[in-house]
Amino acid sequence: MLALTRRKGESLVVDNHIEVTVLEIRGDQVKIGISAPKDVPIYRKEVYLQIREENQAALKSAGPEDLKDIF
Repeated sequence: MLALTRRKGESLVVDNHIEVTVLEIRGDQVKIGISAPKDVPIYRKEVYLQIREENQAALKSAGPEDLKDIF
C-alpha cells in the first residue's frame, strides 16, 4: 500500500485519468472527491464486497441447465 499525506484541496492522480482530491477534513473524517471517466466504476469498499459476494453466489447457484430457460 502506498501511503500519502495530502492537505485540504490537494489531489493525487491514478493511472493518468483518475483524480482524487481532499475536499474537507473534520475530526477523524475526510471527505474526498473523485474525478474519473464515466466508464470507471467507483464503489465504497463495503458495497464493492457485497456486489462481489452476490456475483460469486450467483455463479455457484446457476448451472448450464438453468440458462436454457432464459430464452
